[in-house]
Amino acid sequence: MPSKPASPVPKGDPQRPRLPSDNDHSSAPCARRMIGERISVERICAAKRAFVTRRSDLSAAHFLALPAIPPQAGDILLARVVSLGQHGRIELVGGRRSHMFIGDEVIVAYGERYAADQFHSKLPADLSECDLVAAGGIASQVIEKNSRIKKATRIAPIGLLADASGLPLNLAQSALRTPERNIEARQKLQVIAVVGSAMNAGKTTTAANIVHCLKRAGIKVAACKATGTGAGGDVWRLLDAGASPVLDFTDAGLASTYNVPPAEIKTALRLLIANIASSGAQTIVIEVADGLFQKETSDLLKSPYFRSLVDHIAFAAGDAISAAAGVQILDAWGYSPSAISGALTASPLAVAETEAITGMNVLTNHKFQHDETVLTSLLQSARKGATPL
Repeated sequence: MPSKPASPVPKGDPQRPRLPSDNDHSSAPCARRMIGERISVERICAAKRAFVTRRSDLSAAHFLALPAIPPQAGDILLARVVSLGQHGRIELVGGRRSHMFIGDEVIVAYGERYAADQFHSKLPADLSECDLVAAGGIASQVIEKNSRIKKATRIAPIGLLADASGLPLNLAQSALRTPERNIEARQKLQVIAVVGSAMNAGKTTTAANIVHCLKRAGIKVAACKATGTGAGGDVWRLLDAGASPVLDFTDAGLASTYNVPPAEIKTALRLLIANIASSGAQTIVIEVADGLFQKETSDLLKSPYFRSLVDHIAFAAGDAISAAAGVQILDAWGYSPSAISGALTASPLAVAETEAITGMNVLTNHKFQHDETVLTSLLQSARKGATPL
């Protein structure tokens, strides 16, 4: 991962994520320019800055803007903690989770969230009090929540961070650049996708096991998260497993991918893969968030682009029936999973049931660590071919 913020992406870059600009008449840019109080460097440095803003160059922040129109996804804001709930700690740009206290000032970004085990949320209509729906720093308005978790931590926006002209800063301004095309490197890049039955089905554990297994075999492996909600836990775990580089959709300027149009998710993924291909990696492990029925996940997996991109699929599930159903669904969408893993591997009985009903090999943590035939099992399906960048 980059150690310093990237330069803003040129406006003419065709791979640049959509960003409000002077030419964007639909977003009424003039209404977004509203210079409020000046913000000092000291105040920015004293605030607890969330993971999702890690690429942004906050030296460009001069004012706190209070625009007359609703905030947009990716807008960066300074907010005050009003009450503590599900997320009592905020993940800082370096990965440490900092305890929050009422009255703390935090720097987060607006976004939406779809998380069956946590929150379903939308963009707020204005800069009034709202919710912190992810430890990675997503400000949003909760629509509903899982009954097993606490209410969301509440925050009060103080203002959007704005540049010298009064235009709010947005995550997309510091998205990765598109490297020069290297079709030869892309054609040599093997792609393994990890998808799952639901949130917390064990996708990241599966992806990390695959990464570590490939690294042990002497393969230069990279990883990325194609979809999800901005947070660093999965990124750090994939890095620890041995992937390099590790990128996610926040590196493409998106706070989350929920309710992002399919074309923009595809553009973001192409941008991430192009940067990984230029790094010299031989294999990339792509994790797709949530379950097969989540809209952005299903749209991506059903797309001809993703089908042509992926060489192998590993499916993570929580139990045998989820595994069996998932394999059938993937088959209908044109995929032949190479292996099954995930949370079900905690139970030997669930493993036995899954192997009996699917006729497939289930990769447990023990197999990943001790069975030298795992790679052969995982990579058994035929290569589908690559789509040039």
